[in-house]
Amino acid sequence: MGHWLHRNIVEPGKLPLLLALTAFVLTFVITRVITRLIRAGKGPFGNIKAGDVHIHHVVPGVVLSVLGGFGAVASTRYGVGSALFAIVFGIGAGLVLDEFALILYLDDVYWTEAGRKSVEAVVLTAALVGFVLAGFSPFGVNDLSAAELHDRAGVIVSVGVNFLFSLIALSKGKARTAVFGVLVPMVGLVGAIRLARPGSPWAKRFYRKRRHRARARSTLRAYHHDRRWAGPRRALQDWIGGKPDPEPVRIPGRQ
Repeated sequence: MGHWLHRNIVEPGKLPLLLALTAFVLTFVITRVITRLIRAGKGPFGNIKAGDVHIHHVVPGVVLSVLGGFGAVASTRYGVGSALFAIVFGIGAGLVLDEFALILYLDDVYWTEAGRKSVEAVVLTAALVGFVLAGFSPFGVNDLSAAELHDRAGVIVSVGVNFLFSLIALSKGKARTAVFGVLVPMVGLVGAIRLARPGSPWAKRFYRKRRHRARARSTLRAYHHDRRWAGPRRALQDWIGGKPDPEPVRIPGRQ
């Protein structure tokens, strides 16, 4: 394990990326735990305020991201400095993306249905960074044996093919399948060969003026899929990011 870590992470200069990803995920998890405790009125934590202004944690997140980003640019991929700046950047990015929905909607939607966008942004970012980190880099590693060169070439070809399948799945409106298809072999292929979701770029291009039966089947399949998986998907999102506040009931004729 130590040899593999040094050969594929330390020697190619990907240790700062590993530290940044670890800090990013841990920061998100710790932040969600603290905010849920604050929401429940438990523990010693509370909202940070400057007078009547609520200081969202995206603010220190931006500061840390800027410091860590500029520090990382000024550093090399090796050494203590690059590792420290990578950790600082990971913490800042975790704080920022935990409130991605606030930036997107310019409103405090943290505990609403729209606030789920933050969780989706964090999961997507962690998956993509993990993909880059797990990839076998043929650059920056000295004295590769013939077997190592063959293994890395095979991995590169496999990643390229999976990425192509994932792009097709993405054009068919299957964003989650596309993301996992980049990470897990054959998942992207499944998304690429199945019918596109209605409203996706693929469906608009190929189902609108022809293949009417495919368009009808696509609509029906999307309906049944959403009904089947809406509950488990919502339960998973609630477990990761917390259950949103119930939407207020609006009575017609009242403001």
